[in-house]
Amino acid sequence: MIAGPKNAAPAPAVATVPDAPRGNWVDRAAPPSWRPYLRLARFDRPIGAWLLLFPCWWAQALAELALQRPYPNPWYLALFFIGAFVMRGAGCTYNDIVDREYDARVARTAARPIPSGQVSVAQARMFIVALCLIGLLILLQFNTFTIVLGAASLLLIAIYPFMKRFTFWPQAVLGLTFKWGALVGWTAVTGSLSTPAVALYAGSVMWTIAYDTIYAHQDKEDDLAIGLKSTALRFGEATPRWLAVFYAGAILLWGCAGILAGAHLAFFFALALTAVHFAWQIATLDINDPGNCLHRFRSNQTVGWMLFLGLSADMVLAALA
Repeated sequence: MIAGPKNAAPAPAVATVPDAPRGNWVDRAAPPSWRPYLRLARFDRPIGAWLLLFPCWWAQALAELALQRPYPNPWYLALFFIGAFVMRGAGCTYNDIVDREYDARVARTAARPIPSGQVSVAQARMFIVALCLIGLLILLQFNTFTIVLGAASLLLIAIYPFMKRFTFWPQAVLGLTFKWGALVGWTAVTGSLSTPAVALYAGSVMWTIAYDTIYAHQDKEDDLAIGLKSTALRFGEATPRWLAVFYAGAILLWGCAGILAGAHLAFFFALALTAVHFAWQIATLDINDPGNCLHRFRSNQTVGWMLFLGLSADMVLAALA
C-alpha cells in the first residue's frame, strides 16, 4: 500500500520499522538517541549483513582449504565480520539517502529514519563517513591486492541504488555488489585471484538474484505504482521457475569452486543440504504473502551457515586424515 503522496510531510518517529524482527536488541536495549542511526545501518535487521559476510567467510575458508590449512584464520574471520556489518550499514545509509523520496511513499519503508524525519540527510552523510573510516581501517589490515580490489567495489555501491529506476534487473547489480566479498575473501588469503574464487562469486551472484527476488515481492505493488522496477515484477507468476534456474546455477557454480579448490565430502554434503533448502524455499513460497516472502528470504542465513560449517569441517577432517 502506498504510504502517502510524494510531498507529504515526514511521518513521526516510530518505535520500530515494519520489517524489523519483533523485540530486536535495538528497539529493546539500545540508548534512544542511538536507535535512529542503528536502524539506518540496519543493525535491527542484521540478515543483510550476514548475507554480505558469508561469501567473505566462504572464500577465505575455500582458499585456506586449497592451501591445506587446518581451520579458518580467526583474525580474518573477525575482520570480515566487523567489515561486513559496518559496510552494510554504510551502503544502506547511502541507499536510503538516494531513495528517500521513494521510501516515503512505500508503506514498508516510510518509517525508516530518513523519510520519517528521525535523521536528516546531513546527519546521514556524516554517519556514512564514520562507517567508511572504520571500513577503511579494516581493509588496510589485508594485502595490497585486496585493498585495491575492495576499493574497486565502491563503483558498484555507487550505482546500485539507481538501477531500480532503469532496469528490471537491479537484483543482478545487487548480486555483483553484495557478493564482492567472495573475491576479497580469497585474495586476502592468497594475494591473487583464481578460478575457484570467480566460480564462487558467480554462484553467489545467482544466489542473490534469487533471494532478493523473493524479498522484492513484498514491495511489488508499491514499486509498480511509483514506477520502480525489479525482478519480482519481471518474473511475476513465473518466479518459482526462475528461482529454480538461479538456485541451480548457484549450486553448480559453488560445486565447481569446491572441486577446483580440492574440497572433500563434508563440503559437498553441506552443498547437498543447501540444494534441499533451496527446493523447500521454492516449494513453499507464496509470492502474494509478504510474511511468507520475508521468512524465506531470511532463511538464507541458514544457507550461509551450512556452507561455512561444511568448509570448516572439510578443513579439519582433511588435516586429521
